[in-house]
Amino acid sequence: MGRSLVGCYSAVMRLLAALLLMPVLSILGLAAPAAAQGGLVRIEGKIFIAPDGGILHLKGISLGNWLMPEGYMFKFEVAKAPRQIFGAFDRLLGPERAAAFWKQYRDSYITRDDIEFIKSAGFNMVRIPLHYRLFMTGDGTMTGDGWMLLDRVLGWVKDAGLYAIVDIHAAPGGQTGINHDDGPGYPLMFYVPRDRDLTVRLWRAIAERYRGRPEILGYDLLNEPIAPYHDVATLNQRLEPFYKRTTEAIREVDPDRIVILAGGQWSSSFEMFGPPFASNLAYTYHSFWASTKRDSIQRHLNFANRHNVPLFLGETGELTDEWNARFRTLHELHGIGWSFWTYKNLDTPSTVVSIPRPAGWDQIVAYADGKRADRPDAALVDRAVAEYLEGIKFRNGTIRWSYLASLGLKSAP
Repeated sequence: MGRSLVGCYSAVMRLLAALLLMPVLSILGLAAPAAAQGGLVRIEGKIFIAPDGGILHLKGISLGNWLMPEGYMFKFEVAKAPRQIFGAFDRLLGPERAAAFWKQYRDSYITRDDIEFIKSAGFNMVRIPLHYRLFMTGDGTMTGDGWMLLDRVLGWVKDAGLYAIVDIHAAPGGQTGINHDDGPGYPLMFYVPRDRDLTVRLWRAIAERYRGRPEILGYDLLNEPIAPYHDVATLNQRLEPFYKRTTEAIREVDPDRIVILAGGQWSSSFEMFGPPFASNLAYTYHSFWASTKRDSIQRHLNFANRHNVPLFLGETGELTDEWNARFRTLHELHGIGWSFWTYKNLDTPSTVVSIPRPAGWDQIVAYADGKRADRPDAALVDRAVAEYLEGIKFRNGTIRWSYLASLGLKSAP
């Protein structure tokens, strides 16, 4: 504990010294640090520092289901992985109409209106989950609709005065071993060198494209790697070396960018990590439905104190407003920023914006999940899909003001 207090004191003193020296450096015409020149968020000890030198307390929301669909957010219980969802809509609509559906979906699910509302509600950051297939082909060519979509949303983020964290939710081969990485049900990325190579190449391409962009707070390298029911003893040893390699590739082209490292076992454990291997590293964990007392995060606090590094609660929520408020407060008391999951979802109270459920949607779900063999009536399908596409537009969603209030944000229109 003594070393932790000394480290914390030293970090605070360095920060105060930097703040006091900035005007002097300006008067003398001396250069500020590179990250400060570029207007980038940086890390000092356990603290995120905004470009103006102030402490940045992260209050974020994830844009889940937009560029990385998940079955439960369509109310599907069997068609959970993206490829299963895409297959369901191919069967419902035919491949050509399904392609048109996905284009309209991605153009409507997150728009400038959504980003401006997120800012007005009091958030200061969005976390953007990505599926690698929107950004690269199977042979590793960096092309796909995702680039234009990410360019566009980052422009809106910048205009709104928000920050963004870019997150690889589905990496080549799968990094988790469960449906939401769209892999084969096993974290093959950690076994297949080609998949790791492709993932590193993708991150380097992202970093090169967005080098120095101040609206990007950092890169969240892998979402929830290594599920706990796989070969943890083998795979955990491979996580930090992969992070080190990827960070080196990113820093070759975007040298001052924060890199965010997720713990193993669905981002719940840092046991496989040693001291930070580079500067400007943050460590993220996810926690749902946990105790709202300190015991639920003590192991993470111990890690941060041991290595003098910042923590970030990257995903949480999907319970009650009361639980949200208590869990959020717990983290704020310990100086830990957060990003709740998720911004928009279908017919639910535990999100910021609830999408209205279309008439006949239960029949769509039953067919998608294989619980009925016959395709629903064409007129019903057309009507339900059209209602869904209309419902995902910001103006047609229901804002859950009590949810926002539980996050300490705007609680009324």
